[in-house]
Amino acid sequence: MFGFFKRRRREQLKAQPFPTAWQDILLRRFPFYARLEADGREALEDLIQIFLGEKVFEGCGGLEITDEVRVLIAAQACFLLLNRDTDCYPKLKTVLVYPSAYFANAGGRHGDQEVQHEAQGRLGESWDAGVVVLAWDATLAGAANVLDGRNLVYHEFAHQLDQEDGIADGAPTLKTANWQEKRGRYLAWAQIMGEEYRGLQADIDKGRKTVIDEYGGSHPAEFFAVATECFFEKPRQLRKNHPALYEELKKFYQQDPETYVKQGN
Repeated sequence: MFGFFKRRRREQLKAQPFPTAWQDILLRRFPFYARLEADGREALEDLIQIFLGEKVFEGCGGLEITDEVRVLIAAQACFLLLNRDTDCYPKLKTVLVYPSAYFANAGGRHGDQEVQHEAQGRLGESWDAGVVVLAWDATLAGAANVLDGRNLVYHEFAHQLDQEDGIADGAPTLKTANWQEKRGRYLAWAQIMGEEYRGLQADIDKGRKTVIDEYGGSHPAEFFAVATECFFEKPRQLRKNHPALYEELKKFYQQDPETYVKQGN
């Protein structure tokens, strides 16, 4: 019954005309939008309407939440869902947006004790409790430059995909037709991602230049998020230097970002 009402609500959201003002925002601020074919653009608009109809945005540090803030964040988050048979970030409830980098306390446990560390400057966070935090200036920069390998929204929402199964471990839920295919799919993912993660760590240790940002070597969850940024924004370099990783991400995201790069030339 809940699924029926959810589907009906989403059909109603998609049935609403996509505002021309929102299209203008995307054409000005998000180059990938213009590079989509007409059906891809329409599919992205549908996802944006669902996202904006279901998620709450809150401004922090004096930031005003405008349509530009909401639409640009939603477009980048939904870009990761395009062509995939999946839900629209089902655990996510709230997006917190700061004007720029903010400070957050880093907590942890030492034995039975809760330990609070010195506040750290951050651009974004993804919480498994249904919250994503973003710095607006970094969000704008990531959307505008689609070839620098850095996109804060892709990074944090890749974490959301990773956390859908309850564990931030670099292994998101993989859609398969049956349990036999599921086993092989997860084994292939673990092998390829594990080898690439260890390879990145080895390159960092030896001081080699890497296509994938070195931050990806800090944890498997960060590797998946950073690899996602690289996949969409440095597809040619990633495919050339890490073909197996590129194909695995291509299978997961059901997109080939090289086509967007070619259309932009």
